[in-house]
Amino acid sequence: MKEEIKDKISTNSKDNIAYIKELLKDNSDIVYREFLICKNLKGALVYVDGMADKLLLNDYVLESLMLEENEIVNAQEIKDKILSVSDLREVDKLSKGIDAFLSGDTILFIDSLDKAYVLATRFWPARGVAEPSGETVVRGSREGFTETIRFNTALVRRRIRDTRFKIKAVTLGVRSKTDTAIMYIDDIVRDGLVEEVENRISKINIDAVLDSGYVEQLIEDNKKSIFPQIQSTERPDVVAAALYEGRVAIMVDNSPFALIVPTTLPNLFQSPDDYYQRWISSTLVRIIRIMGIVLSIIMPALYVAVTSFHTDIIPTKLAYSIAATREGVPFPAFIEAIIMEISLAFLMESIVRLPKPIGATIGIVGGLIIGQAAVSAGIVSPIMIIIVAVTAITSFMTPNYEVSSAFRIVRFLLIIAAAIIGLYGIVLGLVILLVHLVKLKSFGIAYLSPAVNFNTRDFKDFILKFPIDKMKKRPRYMRTKDKIRQK
Repeated sequence: MKEEIKDKISTNSKDNIAYIKELLKDNSDIVYREFLICKNLKGALVYVDGMADKLLLNDYVLESLMLEENEIVNAQEIKDKILSVSDLREVDKLSKGIDAFLSGDTILFIDSLDKAYVLATRFWPARGVAEPSGETVVRGSREGFTETIRFNTALVRRRIRDTRFKIKAVTLGVRSKTDTAIMYIDDIVRDGLVEEVENRISKINIDAVLDSGYVEQLIEDNKKSIFPQIQSTERPDVVAAALYEGRVAIMVDNSPFALIVPTTLPNLFQSPDDYYQRWISSTLVRIIRIMGIVLSIIMPALYVAVTSFHTDIIPTKLAYSIAATREGVPFPAFIEAIIMEISLAFLMESIVRLPKPIGATIGIVGGLIIGQAAVSAGIVSPIMIIIVAVTAITSFMTPNYEVSSAFRIVRFLLIIAAAIIGLYGIVLGLVILLVHLVKLKSFGIAYLSPAVNFNTRDFKDFILKFPIDKMKKRPRYMRTKDKIRQK
């Protein structure tokens, strides 16, 4: 249960300090500094060691306040005549002041004042802006988000120098009180979308929000679906491009991942490279990417179905070749495929958890050794190794990791369906998958847009990528206020 904090600020700074000390006892990182202002007025500072800028406090707060030659008529003049801090605000509730200094700011109490000043002194160790490891590009920005929300909003603001770009601040987590920002462009985003985002976020009632993944899971439309209905990205240019299309971005402090809503499945297949390179090469890469994704889903299931039920559709020479390679393998094709898929999942998970310098090496060497040993031992056939290798390569062509994980689950389900009724199982599984995707929505937008909208204008940035000068309007399915992006 949330601890109740009194709201009334005492006009005696000692009383306020005593209350905070009792409230936050056994905390060695809280600093309390009591002093005299201009020889006769008592004041006190409270801040968290390691989260506040001591240099700013020493040079621009304490030194200014403790100068004896300063003349003040009343305590109210301290703010206007003495404090040389650019960012400060008044609070009339003690709970607001405590939340502020626990976030890295400093709270200043002055005798005879029934309010306090919150000084913006947030300063903590932070990771510098670096290239995002999960979304590399050949051409484009090398900047990625960090764990500090104000750095991240600045990276987006740098790309949208528009007075209509809005950043709304909210706090999430009963105990963590995590800073969160909702970003959008006011005259582009469709009516009701921002309100819907705010409404869903306001319903979050949890002790702590430690990453944007918490928010993603709590506000998505269908929590039972294996497909992500919210796009996550580490790239500020991707966020800026989404805002220009009428979407809403959510930034969470302590997380380098921004959330973009609404999103569609085609959005998750697209890479920033598609827009930074010429349209012909971008279109070709998109087609190759989609073909690879389709192959990664159906190849193992197709192998199981053909070798178990439909051997008559295989050319005779190829059938003899497959039969020869499977001679001595003690398992049916279904068990063989499951063993290799699980082994691949083990290998991929271990690569993710290993330190970067040895992860790639272990992945390549481990895959070669395990594959060769499995073939030599007669556990799996060589053609199964080829299929699994092609599946692994093509599965990495998905730009979004969460979508790749979802298709891994689909691949397992299709293998099981193929083992039961062959090609009919694959077709039935794909139909069920398609029905599920058609029914899925993300903040009121169909998940398969623009494929289900049949709007020829939106197909200019679907599988094919038209030249930039041909995409004069924003996607129609987004129902934006300002529909023109290029005149």
